[in-house]
Amino acid sequence: MTSPLYAPPVSLPVLHIRPDAAVTIRRARVSDVPRLYEIINYYAARGDMLPKTLDQLYNRVRNFNVAEADGEVIGCAALHITWADLAEVVSVAVHPSFQGRGIGRKLVEPLFTEAMELGIPTLFTLTLQVGFFSALGFREIPKLRLPHKIWQDCATCFKQDRCDEVAMIRQLP
Repeated sequence: MTSPLYAPPVSLPVLHIRPDAAVTIRRARVSDVPRLYEIINYYAARGDMLPKTLDQLYNRVRNFNVAEADGEVIGCAALHITWADLAEVVSVAVHPSFQGRGIGRKLVEPLFTEAMELGIPTLFTLTLQVGFFSALGFREIPKLRLPHKIWQDCATCFKQDRCDEVAMIRQLP
């Protein structure tokens, strides 16, 4: 799990953002990658999600939406296309100071539209946050129903033999 490009943050920086600051959702920029790295790997260090290296984030920055308040990135979510008819919702994370405000939902819902525009009818996720994804219309399925995912990422994942994530799927209209 540890590599020269992965040093999990022990804590996130304290954000000095007004409590009433408007939150906007936008596409990620290259300049957002250091904050994405901090937020994602903060949760990865806690065992809540898989870590991402800076290299992975720079290579996939176009896949990400970010939530921003007072000019600071406070959350992220990405759409990773895995096959012609299948895409994964990945790296959904919101700074702990901003959880419980619906920001995760605001980050993920535009990914539904993006997938439909790309002609992808099915989204999935592997998650520990079953309640969150259920509220977004995902339902649990056996992991073996995701063969493309299993061969692409799971085959090399450090959690492969003891995976605790739940596979969930959502069909788009």
